[in-house]
Amino acid sequence: MGLQAMNHDTLKARQRAERATYPPNLALRVHRALSWLHRAEELAEAKDGDGQFIFLWIAFNAAYATEVDERYRLNEQQTFHDFLRKLVELDASQRRFENLVWTAFSGSIRELLKNRYVFQDFWNSQNGSLPEEEWQRRFEAANKAARSALAERDTVKVLGIVLARVYTLRNQLIHGGATWSSSVNREQIRDCNALMAQLVPLVITVMMDHPETLWGDACYPVVE
Repeated sequence: MGLQAMNHDTLKARQRAERATYPPNLALRVHRALSWLHRAEELAEAKDGDGQFIFLWIAFNAAYATEVDERYRLNEQQTFHDFLRKLVELDASQRRFENLVWTAFSGSIRELLKNRYVFQDFWNSQNGSLPEEEWQRRFEAANKAARSALAERDTVKVLGIVLARVYTLRNQLIHGGATWSSSVNREQIRDCNALMAQLVPLVITVMMDHPETLWGDACYPVVE
């Protein structure tokens, strides 16, 4: 299935045909993720970029979030970085994540790497907790690392660096640090949506491709 064919309707049709064979935890993750992906696609059609981004992130979160003892919980970025590593390894023969990165690098990924407003250390500098020259040094170092990772075909590292930028935007919106439909953040909303609208369906697809994999207990299981 090509990246362009991965949308809610095609994935939902597949899920309905296969769900009886899925382990309960995978079935719940896929069901939830697809529900949020569906709403994200509806908001994209309605040209609500902020809503689309939020629902794409929830869909991604529904796929990877795991119920673990709070004493051992990793920070969220490390959690989804490890989750992506598992997916990329499972998809090694088809290399769809690598293809996504190569396709998106000349567009949304490159724009996100250039955009200081989705680099957390820029905001740390704005609030006085980091000198300006230090955030600029870190910004260039992170972007150089992304370019090197691309040259080395280190797909997980590229995605990890880029998703750290996406996560900054996620924090801004979820914590009320932005205005709905604001004119000042349209570029980052556009570029994050362009990436996540391809990444989230691919994540769900690879999970459905590998029902035998241990995905862990889903958060907040359904209680009858």
